[in-house]
Amino acid sequence: MKIIDKNLLDGLTHEAQANPRLRKNYNLHPTDDFCCHRLLNAIEPDSYIRPHRHLDPVKDESFVILRGKLGILTFDNAGKVLQTTILDTATGTIIADIPHGVFHTAVSLEPGTIFFEAKAGPYQPLAEGEKAPWAPEDGTSPAENYLAELKALLS
Repeated sequence: MKIIDKNLLDGLTHEAQANPRLRKNYNLHPTDDFCCHRLLNAIEPDSYIRPHRHLDPVKDESFVILRGKLGILTFDNAGKVLQTTILDTATGTIIADIPHGVFHTAVSLEPGTIFFEAKAGPYQPLAEGEKAPWAPEDGTSPAENYLAELKALLS
């Protein structure tokens, strides 16, 4: 049995803060090829996750906020924002379930944000058709500007 407690969450946050990508996963599933992926995802406010989608019909994805605030945005195929929400235990909005095929991203809005993520395995890197062609790549100057625009939509 794995137990998730405050010490584990605090340690995960410290690892995310020290990571150049400003995020860190803690997998609960045993291997990348396991059929069900369950993980904690610590993410800091300047971490950028390029909008993407999962085309496999079994890869719906659920996010449950544990601490902090997490903005979730969905997009149409041209990059127009369809829906936004903020997961925050203080407001009671705590789960987002994203159907396969829908472009989406998650944005940390508070230091120390951690969410639980679940989706079908096995792990496969995103295919070109799953990456949003209208969104900048990770680690680029345009990505920093785009992240700022996404945050503005959530404020």
